[in-house]
This record gives sequence, C-alpha cells and structure tokens, in this order.
Amino acid sequence: MGRLSRVAYVCGALCFVVSCSLAIFWGYKVFVHKPSMEKMDQAKYKYHFVLVPEEMDNEYWRLVGKGAQAAAKQNGVLLEYVGPKQANFDVHLKTIEMSAASKVDGIMTQGLSDEQFTPLINRVVEKGIPVITVDTDTVNSKRLAYIGTDNYYSGVLAGKALIADTKGHANVAIITGSFYKNHQQQRVKGFEDAVKSENGIHIIDVEESEISRVRASEKAFQILQNHPEVNAFFGTSALDGVGIAQVVEQYKKTGQVYIIGFDTLPDTVNYIRNGTIQATVVQEPYQMGYEAVKLMIDLVEGRKVPSIVHTDTRIMRAKDLPLTRKNIGEGSK
Repeated sequence: MGRLSRVAYVCGALCFVVSCSLAIFWGYKVFVHKPSMEKMDQAKYKYHFVLVPEEMDNEYWRLVGKGAQAAAKQNGVLLEYVGPKQANFDVHLKTIEMSAASKVDGIMTQGLSDEQFTPLINRVVEKGIPVITVDTDTVNSKRLAYIGTDNYYSGVLAGKALIADTKGHANVAIITGSFYKNHQQQRVKGFEDAVKSENGIHIIDVEESEISRVRASEKAFQILQNHPEVNAFFGTSALDGVGIAQVVEQYKKTGQVYIIGFDTLPDTVNYIRNGTIQATVVQEPYQMGYEAVKLMIDLVEGRKVPSIVHTDTRIMRAKDLPLTRKNIGEGSK
C-alpha cells in the first residue's frame, strides 16, 4: 500500500469513528431528553380531551370549539379539536377510533345517526373512556351525557314564530339539512307539530339541502317554480336560510316571502338586517363547547352529571339587532 493510500485510509477511518461517536452522542441526548420534555408537557395538563365536530370548516362548530378551548384553558385541560374538514362519516368515525386508541381521558363528539356510530361509542365507553355527545344526541348509545339544543323544542319555537309573524296564514315550504340526521328530523317534527292546529297554515313541500347553501338555493328555486303559492320558508340548518334568501332576492320577492332560518351566520344576520329573512332560531354553540368540557371533568373525577343538558334557544328578529358577542353565544358561560 502506497503512502498516499495509507493516509487516505487513516483519514477515512477517523471520519468513520467521529461520525459514529456523534451519532451515539446525539442518539443518547434524544433518548435521555425527549421523555423529560414529554413529562414536562404532560405536567402542564390534568387531562387530555378530544372534541370531534361534524365538520371543522364550519363557523358554527368553530364557536363550539372556542367555548371548549376556553373551558379547557381555565381548567388545565389539553384539548384537541380534530375531525373532518367537511361532514364525512368515515373520517368522523376514524377520528374517534384513533382518539380511543391514544387512550385520551374523554371524547366529546357530535352524535351521528349512522349505524356504525352507536356500536363504536359503546366500545369506547366499555374501554373506560367517557363520551359526551354535543349538539346532536345518540340516545340509544352508551354515551354518558348529551349537551346541546333541544332540537324538537327549537322546531316548535320556529313554528310559533311563523304563526305570530304571519298571523296564522301561510303556505310553507321546509328545506331541511338532512332527512336522516336526528337533529334535523326533530326540528322538522317540532315545527310541524307547532303549526298543525292552525287552519290557515299549510305545509306544501319538504326538501333536503344536504347542508349545502347551493343545494338549498336549488331547492328553493324549484319550490317557487313548482308551487308559486308558497309564501313562507323554514330552513332547518344554518345554510338553508341563506340559500333560500338568495333565491327570494333573485325573484325580487323580498317582503312577499317570509323566511325563518337557523343560527346566526354573518350572512343570515345581514339578510335579517335588510328584511329578506324575518327571523332565525338562535342556538348557543359557545355555551355547548364550554359546558361540555366542564361536564367531562366532572365525569372523569367521578361526579354525577345529568344525562341531558339543554342549552338556551331563542328566536331573533330584526328588532334584536345589532348583534353583540353575547347574542351569538361567544360570551356565554
């Protein structure tokens, strides 16, 4: 072996030894210090909860999340707000499964009517992880509590508001977010029961929007084409009232067609302000999220909680504007 070859060999060997030494050193540092950091992070929180909304990309559910985060911060809870960006059964169920596999201390989720949902919730609860349904209940599951709107009662409120505002004379079309979701069914049923004794009120048609503003507009357009006698609408999901209002303005029927919607999206408020929408059912999403976290803490700490907690519901009209943070539930506790 020549002198140049020996020098190259020695340099290569030295580089190899140094590289191995550094790898061992930094591997040791990671091994020793990472668990310490994890312990420090965990020490900040008493519990780890997960909130799984119907869809994360939704103003209503973002308010639920804000309320939950506020309560979590006040009570030393690590809260994850995770789930489908847009309504998706499979992603929703998968998120719950992954949360349970991670052995979180509690799961809060919108109840679903999908046939796979109840068995999943039952398995999670049987493993010792408490589950609370928020906004929409699944009464046949083993969930430990429900917090949210009394959806049947909210439908009754909408029906009574329509009776009062139309003086008991209206040909009504209902556009509902879903024919299959329990909370939407309950809102329709409450409304129907509220108006059925009024001889001057007739329900002409019931259509489904699939919780889509575009679909709500399409259905409203079809109804006005097929049933020109319709002079009132009830939209049972947040996007339905907005979709209906767009079509009513397009038809230049503002003031001729009565609309009662749901929730207080900015567009809904604007339509109330300009007179296209006459009323809306106001829920308290912030309160739902806030109280859900407090209920979960009580459950984890072994205290008894009511199986059903109904949050506030009311009717809002133009006279109740301008809105404040309290009006839309952000200031509720």
